[in-house]
Amino acid sequence: MNERPKITQDMIRLYDEYTHLTLDRRGFMTKLAKLSGSAAAAAAIVPMLASNYANAQMVPPDDPRLAIEDVTFPGPGGDVMGYLAIPADASGSLPAVLVIHENRGLNPHIKDVTRRMALEGFVALGVDLLSRQGGTPASDEEAAALFQTIDREGIVQDSVAAVAYLKGLPAANGQVGAIGFCFGGGMVGQVAVASPELDAGVVYYGGQPPAEDVSQIEARLMLHYAGLDERINAGIPAFEEALKAAGVDYQMFVYEGANHAFNNDTSEARYHKEAADLAWSRTIAFLKESLATS
Repeated sequence: MNERPKITQDMIRLYDEYTHLTLDRRGFMTKLAKLSGSAAAAAAIVPMLASNYANAQMVPPDDPRLAIEDVTFPGPGGDVMGYLAIPADASGSLPAVLVIHENRGLNPHIKDVTRRMALEGFVALGVDLLSRQGGTPASDEEAAALFQTIDREGIVQDSVAAVAYLKGLPAANGQVGAIGFCFGGGMVGQVAVASPELDAGVVYYGGQPPAEDVSQIEARLMLHYAGLDERINAGIPAFEEALKAAGVDYQMFVYEGANHAFNNDTSEARYHKEAADLAWSRTIAFLKESLATS
C-alpha cells in the first residue's frame, strides 16, 4: 500500500510563490520534484496543494434555503458581473456583504463561500473582478493568466461600484460590509480606502494598503493573518502603526501554525480547520454587530 506523500512547509511556500508571485508552472514542478525526491512524487503532491472544489462544497447551488441569481451592475468600465445569494425566507431588509475572491476569480469555491455567507443572514454578493476580461473562466490556469492583464485601479473602482450596488438593493438595509481572501483580502483594504460607503471590512491574509492611505479608512476592520505567512505578515507592523495613528477601529488576529489560505477548504495541505472555524465565527459576529441598523 502506497504511503501518502508528506507535505512540508517548504512545499507550501513554493506553491505560494507559484500562485502569487512570478514562478511559472514548469519552474514550480521542477523545484517541487527536488523537494519531494522525484517527478512522480511531485505529481502526487500537486493535487493536495491545489484546489478541489467538488470535495469542499458546503452549500449546494440549488439549496432551497437561498434565492440565487447571476447579476450585473454598472461599473466605471462597463457592466460588472456578480453572484447574488439571499436567504429565501428573509423577512425585512438584511445587511449586505461583498465577497471578494482570491486570484483565481469567482470560482466554485468563492460562490460556495457566498452561499455560506447568505445562510448566515446576509445579502451576499460574490463579485467577479475579471468582468473586464469577459468573466472568470472555468480553468484556474486560464484565470491566473487573465490576472496578469487586470487594471488594478479599475478593479478597485469595480469593487466600489459593487458596494454602491449592495447599498441600493431593496432586500438590503443600507449597511454594507466586505470580506476578501488573499488577493481579495488586499482588495478589501483598498476598497476601505476608496469607499466611504463601506461600513465594515474583513481581511483574510491580504496585502496591506499603503500606510499613507490608511487615514482615509472609515470602515471598521477585522484582520485575520496566518502565523506561517511570512510574505503577507511582513507588512503588518507598518499597517498596524498607520491604523493606530489614524484612529481606525480594528481588530487583528494571528493564527499560529496556520498557512496562507488557511480558510480555503478546497486545498487539503493549506486548510487549517481550527483556524478557519474560529476566524469564521469571529467574522460573522463582527459583521452582524457592525452592519446592524439602530
